[in-house]
Amino acid sequence: MKDIDIESYFKPDLKKARKRSRGTTEEVRFDLADAHEQIGLGKTYLIQTYGCQGNEADGETMAGILEMMGFTPAQDEMDSDLIIINTCAIRENAENRIWGELGRLKAYKRKNPDLMLALAGCMPQEEYVVERVLKTYHHVDLVFGTHNIYKLPEYIATAMFAKEKVVEVYSQEGGIIENLPKVRSHRFKAWVNIMFGCDEFCTYCIVPYTRGKERSRSKDEILAEVHELVKEGYQEITLLGQNVNAYGKDFKDKDYTFGDLLSDLDKTGIARIRFMTSHPHDLDQKTMRAMAEGGHIMPFFHLPVQSGSDKILKKMNRHYTKESYLAVLNQLKQTVPGIAVTTDIIVGFPGETEADFEDTLDLVERAGFDGAFTFVFSKREGTPAATYDDDTPLARKKERLQLLNEKINAAYLAGSKRFLGQTVKVLVDGVSKYDDQVLAGYSEHNKLVNFKGDSALIGQIVDVKITTAKTWFLLGETV
Repeated sequence: MKDIDIESYFKPDLKKARKRSRGTTEEVRFDLADAHEQIGLGKTYLIQTYGCQGNEADGETMAGILEMMGFTPAQDEMDSDLIIINTCAIRENAENRIWGELGRLKAYKRKNPDLMLALAGCMPQEEYVVERVLKTYHHVDLVFGTHNIYKLPEYIATAMFAKEKVVEVYSQEGGIIENLPKVRSHRFKAWVNIMFGCDEFCTYCIVPYTRGKERSRSKDEILAEVHELVKEGYQEITLLGQNVNAYGKDFKDKDYTFGDLLSDLDKTGIARIRFMTSHPHDLDQKTMRAMAEGGHIMPFFHLPVQSGSDKILKKMNRHYTKESYLAVLNQLKQTVPGIAVTTDIIVGFPGETEADFEDTLDLVERAGFDGAFTFVFSKREGTPAATYDDDTPLARKKERLQLLNEKINAAYLAGSKRFLGQTVKVLVDGVSKYDDQVLAGYSEHNKLVNFKGDSALIGQIVDVKITTAKTWFLLGETV
């Protein structure tokens, strides 16, 4: 594989990635060129995906493109002609794991010089990542970001036939590419992207730089995709976006927002509708009413709060206070009785005092969450928070995390106990890896439920009476 001068590569620029304009979002339809249709015949691929549901959906798209080109899935790394590492940039430990993976795969490249190794996803959108790859990881053949997955056939052709390293990462607001193929990883549950990007610019988060501006797919494209999924027998969809309840706010020619989309999707015939992730200040009454009135919209909401301290929320650039968050949460619970709500919380944000942390614990007590994902603050290069003074020892941050998790674990258990003796509807995902007579799936409130049953029930929605409530799951029996 030929190397060229480092400065000649198409590398990311975080200053450009931060820019936002009021221009119309470009929409393009994907079409595989004739020249790329069969270049993968006889070759295999493997995609290793890290990170959020958005990354998983991107991985399904990459697989769809590769199979259109003639590639087939590999059994393992030894059997692969192309390995794509589809990355996440949200936390430092995720990136460290990927650096280790890239180093480990170098041995496979030595054994098979024709193996193509690609780095994709959010990490390449960071300036220092591309610089590090070019200087240290010379065995990586392809580097591309989140905006140009649709150009994968072109990149592979260049790497295969011209034997040139390809590094092309766009720092732009982003467009919308329709007609992208997918190889879905699940037989009856599907990811459906409804929008891309984020304009919130929380001071700790790299996502607005890696994913571009908020831009919504047209409702007709979304509805057509879901109607097709219904025809194919899918039972559940999860709507995806960095901030799903900002959907439609970028439309310039119509008043059609997330609540409208939920109402229309409820009429498609899909059995279950879920979505993530949301921002509290974009949660409106229309969305709440759609959830209350829609029979197929699941009574579950993931609503990240991040902190209970107004001072810290302001430093995070979250656009709400502790009390305004609780007010929106209470409205949601009143409008959708019995809804299960989970959240995200960061501890040890720069400048967080003991009093700030106590405010977070107080919010958890008052909110009545069904659970939470909790993290110690992770510094991300290129974000404002990476430059903030941070004088709290890591040991104390970990102690705070443990104290928080004690409350969160109690909340998980309380959220489970409220279903004791009730009959819930469970979409059966599969059998237990420990006992093929035990089935597992998720209730409408997103609770993991285990129960004995025949594997013929996999993919169906069944009634299960809950007999035991554990912290992380429920046990029951079919009705």
